[in-house]
Amino acid sequence: MYKQFYQVPIWQDGARLLEKIYKLTRNFPLDEKYALTSQLRRSANSVVANIAESHGRFFYKDKIRVLYIARGEVEETRSHLLIAHKLNYFAQEKYLEMDKSYNLLSKDINSYIIGLNIKNLKNIKS
Repeated sequence: MYKQFYQVPIWQDGARLLEKIYKLTRNFPLDEKYALTSQLRRSANSVVANIAESHGRFFYKDKIRVLYIARGEVEETRSHLLIAHKLNYFAQEKYLEMDKSYNLLSKDINSYIIGLNIKNLKNIKS
């Protein structure tokens, strides 16, 4: 088990993606500053924040509940990325790269949840 939230691989992956989101949104139109730019940054930040929060939860079920929220934030981020791409704020290649990365992160969160569920079941049977 990881001692610190920032040691959790899914947190590290989410943090790397968050950095990319911040760099990507720097080039968005200024009139998007309080709209799509803000929404995209907030949802991407919420992914890593919820992963960190889940690490601080004591009970497996509580950890899992918060990870489900993180997974939902991944999907929200993917939606914002698609809208930004449709508005031609960045190239197709960048969209495909970011969408693929967030899709992989979602799968990795699922795997982490499955692992926690298994640990929870073992705990209950003990």
